[in-house]
Amino acid sequence: MKKFTTVRRFFLGAALACGSFAFTSCDKDNDSPSGEYAENAVLVSNEGNFRASNASVSYINRSSGKAENNIFTKANPGLVLGDVLQSVATHGDRAFLVMNNSQKVSVVNANTFVAEGEITGLEMPRYFVALNDNKGYVTEYVTFSGNGRVAVVDLNTYAVTKTIEVGVNPERLVLAGSKLYVINGGGNTVSVINTATDALETNITVTARPNSLVVDRNNTLWVISNGVKVYNSDYTGYLEEGSTPAALTKINLSTNTVTSTLPFSSNVATAHNLTTNGAKDKLYYVYNNKVYQQDVNATALATTPLINRKTDFNALGVDPANSFIYQGKSTGYTTDGWVVRFNPSGAVVDSVRVGIAPNGFVFR
Repeated sequence: MKKFTTVRRFFLGAALACGSFAFTSCDKDNDSPSGEYAENAVLVSNEGNFRASNASVSYINRSSGKAENNIFTKANPGLVLGDVLQSVATHGDRAFLVMNNSQKVSVVNANTFVAEGEITGLEMPRYFVALNDNKGYVTEYVTFSGNGRVAVVDLNTYAVTKTIEVGVNPERLVLAGSKLYVINGGGNTVSVINTATDALETNITVTARPNSLVVDRNNTLWVISNGVKVYNSDYTGYLEEGSTPAALTKINLSTNTVTSTLPFSSNVATAHNLTTNGAKDKLYYVYNNKVYQQDVNATALATTPLINRKTDFNALGVDPANSFIYQGKSTGYTTDGWVVRFNPSGAVVDSVRVGIAPNGFVFR
């Protein structure tokens, strides 16, 4: 655990100085955010190459569509972000950059990207969510084959105060009411944790290999799973025999029970990157390298893709402000990738170069 207290003092001093001789410029819209990366911000997490320590974060201005790359490095000369940026999450004026192979979470001011501290002592961390200003949670693989865990973090000191054992390869997590829901990507369960006691309450069985989850406007949990996939002999694709189809699962959060499972038609096609729009009345996901959209009240899977480009969607995001759809497209792990923007109807708007292997978006 490491906290950079000098950063906080710097901001306090700057604020006092600003109040002394430049009040009007600092008091823009009262308490509105300030900083180079505060306005119209879309943050892109770029994974980088394994063991190359070239992970990065890009900033896209949603109004202009222009990108600025390597914003962590620019804001923190001499600091290296680290090895494999798995994900980025924000809470208030802080951004949490989960560094998988560097075994830490780097904490920065979300408006300026100046480093504030680190959460250390983690083992293969994956995703982060903040319960409030004081407590957050991080999923950790710990090992590839055994059970993983969720680390409970004091956000005042950035110390891990407790760990909670869950299933194999815990991935994304979401808060709903007083419960934390964690998908276990190496198995077929969703772990339910009570945030008041930080204890595991139950596990919900879903289709094998869950990879993403969302809560909709009806307070219903949706989980998309990839199913079991068996490689062919040269590892260029999957075999129909032995593989099982991906599926979309609907869960009642009042009872933590599965109310419906919608399997996809193919045993070998993959499904991933489940997300919602700002109103949380539409689901978006990637199936067979195409993007589908469906109403949360639908009782069957969508049959016509919204984006029918047959291209790799390493990341999928939907801007809650205008429902623009963002694609993260990797060109490998040695060259910079792209972000492609689509309008709500699925037509291409523009594209911009970002860092290596873009894998996620945060809309602020």
